[in-house]
Amino acid sequence: MASQEWLEKDFYAVLGVPQDASKKDIEKAYRKLAREWHPDHNPASDAEERFKGISEAYSVLHDDKQRGEYDQIQLMKSGRGGFGGAHAAPGGINLEDLFGNAGGGSGGFSDLFGGLFGGGPGQRRRSGAARGNDLRTNVTLDFADAVKGSTTELRMRAPGECETCHGSGAKPGTAPTTCPKCNGRGLVTENQGAFSFAQPCPECEGTGTVVTDPCPDCGGTGATTKDRVITVRVPAGIGDGQTIRLAGRGAPGERGGPAGDLLVRVTVRSHPLFARDGDNVTVRLPVSFPEAALGAKVKVPTLDGPVTLKVPEGTPTGRVLRVKGRGVPGKGDLLVTVDVEVPVSLTAEAREALEKYAAAAPAADRSKLEELTGQ
Repeated sequence: MASQEWLEKDFYAVLGVPQDASKKDIEKAYRKLAREWHPDHNPASDAEERFKGISEAYSVLHDDKQRGEYDQIQLMKSGRGGFGGAHAAPGGINLEDLFGNAGGGSGGFSDLFGGLFGGGPGQRRRSGAARGNDLRTNVTLDFADAVKGSTTELRMRAPGECETCHGSGAKPGTAPTTCPKCNGRGLVTENQGAFSFAQPCPECEGTGTVVTDPCPDCGGTGATTKDRVITVRVPAGIGDGQTIRLAGRGAPGERGGPAGDLLVRVTVRSHPLFARDGDNVTVRLPVSFPEAALGAKVKVPTLDGPVTLKVPEGTPTGRVLRVKGRGVPGKGDLLVTVDVEVPVSLTAEAREALEKYAAAAPAADRSKLEELTGQ
């Protein structure tokens, strides 16, 4: 169903496509902009509003019926529709067609727009309904919970549906009544010269009903501020600073509108051993010189308990060894960076053994340095 708000919006400009763009071009533009402006990946303050506008433009232009209605509204708004009475330009709209018909019905400009905006006779006008505000909160997770995923509870004080009237705004035992000004249509007609325009009823704000006996707890708003406990499922692999969106868990809507969303910003505690590299978990592994030179099997910690890792013979400092499947579940690995430790003090026996090794071992290859420097 078309919306009167379409009069003020240029959906083609939002997506950056011409008015004759094909469905394929519209889809391509939407995918590109949605990736760029998704609030979970774009830190800009206006990313959320931009993303909503992009999604709205796509939902209208990708639907043939809605796109046709939108194009007709924009055509009439610009004057290119040819309002001009019986002598309208070719392809224009004849005023006789707008204000009457062969059967002598009421017809008219208000009926035309009423049909487009869903406000025809017998229909309840919902344009006065307002979506609830999005709410924001924060949660701090342990490193392991962020990597493996978890379920946590949020305790917050925020607006929620009134438990006394269950969101109706009316005192228990009563109910909202039909608005006497618009007779439940949610619309009133305003005459402006030869034209008449339908607009939301100021008495009921477009809902078609009024609360004559308001709920004592919420004062007729249908919402109260209260302590809420919300269970949040944290997806495996979520990163520090990312946001989880819980649809419909924000502030209640006004006048029958839908609830907003709850946006939960995640902070991940650092770990004394582990870090993240995308979906991989990283750790540094100290090994002795003999272990690196001769090779060894070394116990390595993971988030799920220790595993035994084979250090190949001749492993240098900085080599990264991989333990499959020990990162983000189903996606990542454990990347083990080898740190070869050089002892800072030696016993007499160790020094003697090392001197014998030095005498028997080949010297370090510095030929490349000599070649490049000539020294």
